[in-house]
Amino acid sequence: MTIRVLIADDQALLRATFRVLIDSCDDLEVVGEATDGQQAITLACLHRPDVLLMDIRMPGTDGLAATAAICARPELQATRVLILTTFQTDEHVAQALRLGASGFLGKSTTADAFLDGIRTVASGDALLSPAATRSLITRFLSTAAPSSGAFDPGQFDSLTPREREVLALVAEGRSNDEIADALFLSPLTVRTHVQRAKTKTAARDRAQLVAFAYQSGLVHPAR
Repeated sequence: MTIRVLIADDQALLRATFRVLIDSCDDLEVVGEATDGQQAITLACLHRPDVLLMDIRMPGTDGLAATAAICARPELQATRVLILTTFQTDEHVAQALRLGASGFLGKSTTADAFLDGIRTVASGDALLSPAATRSLITRFLSTAAPSSGAFDPGQFDSLTPREREVLALVAEGRSNDEIADALFLSPLTVRTHVQRAKTKTAARDRAQLVAFAYQSGLVHPAR
């Protein structure tokens, strides 16, 4: 199945570069381009893309406001927002994750990593490197901040001890393979536990699940 991508960036050269890369792949397709946040919202509602590449700093309605609006719309529940940024530790990126974004890509990333990142987010996984998870999640998502969706800490009561154990390692930035090695489980079993935790907490994706884990107090930021 072809992954449909919407690009939102105010720089024409970058949009053109992204389009060339995406359209060079048989499994990816650009369905539209937006030059600001408001246009990104409009085109997202029109095209219902699988992935929306969102620049944070755009004139008028910026990427944060657009991310909040898009993630709050029930009809766009299946659209994954992937943040484009120059700095992986930018606090604005953490705020975007709070608002429902599924991860981020550095603008200096390689072409292969860029394309793989789109596929990763489209599959329902979060695009958060271990370093990003530790620096962003622990530093920002654990602090009090407005959230796009109401989070009920009681949602974690339904998690099994094993699901809590897996989630704690996810929140440390470990991959499914690393968690499998640590807990002597298969990667498939780990993925199943993560999926069940997402379902029970009504998390959009892995990124929001990690945010909820810190907000609930299930895990705590490193001191």
